[in-house]
Amino acid sequence: MAISAILSFKHGWDAFRPATSEQLKMMTMLGTSPNLMPYLGALSISIGLLLLFPQTFFISNVLNACTILLIMALALRAGDVKTALIEIPFLALPLLLIWIKSNFQLNLWSWS
Repeated sequence: MAISAILSFKHGWDAFRPATSEQLKMMTMLGTSPNLMPYLGALSISIGLLLLFPQTFFISNVLNACTILLIMALALRAGDVKTALIEIPFLALPLLLIWIKSNFQLNLWSWS
């Protein structure tokens, strides 16, 4: 859970910094505007904050998975299969967190 929250904060914070030439190239390839970056950064930081509260744990992981899925879809639309494949482990992380948390809540790990 800490890794997912830290990644959300890092990506959110990086969105408020001036874009590098590689980031501009990636945004152009994905068909997004640099003006969108602060909004995505705020969303990413919000998701990271929501991860820290048990009441919003599920929805924050769903939002995180949706954001990653959007990046994958934009990459595939642009014909960049490599970027979409690179995002698969990052998509698995929030889904795995949802599964682990629900297993602990349902006591499926008990041996009795």
